[in-house]
Amino acid sequence: MPLARRAPAAFALGGAILLLLAACSTTVSLQPAPDANNPACADVTVRFPKTLDGFDRRWTDAQSTGAWGSGASDIIVACGVEVPGPTTLPCSTVGGVDWIVDDSDAPYYRITSFGTDPAVEVYLNSETASSAEVLDVLSNIIVQTLPVNGLQCTEQVGG
Repeated sequence: MPLARRAPAAFALGGAILLLLAACSTTVSLQPAPDANNPACADVTVRFPKTLDGFDRRWTDAQSTGAWGSGASDIIVACGVEVPGPTTLPCSTVGGVDWIVDDSDAPYYRITSFGTDPAVEVYLNSETASSAEVLDVLSNIIVQTLPVNGLQCTEQVGG
């Protein structure tokens, strides 16, 4: 099986730290992903819902990002993250989109679309948000907007 490739840690770590600092403000401060200016990301972010898994959307200050919840990091989404290659991380298909699930920072999960270019990364607190609900909504958006690169999960969990 191919070696694992980790999603960019800079977005999540930097974003999580900035989120903690911005928890009291109305705008969530994030760093944009490397390919955030990809026009396909604009197609994704304009479709973000007002509420996600019962959480209200909050404004962010970084292109191609979204945030929901009252906590520092209930649900964070970024389009334009590094497109993942083959990995040994678990993969699950939801709504026609393959998702790589990294739970190494549990209860915070980093879930990245696999087979789309650009890729979308979801960072959520599994104690406050349902990954199934979040991925169902985001998969519907992604299927309508993002081009695929031909990669698919070969071994899946759940789904």
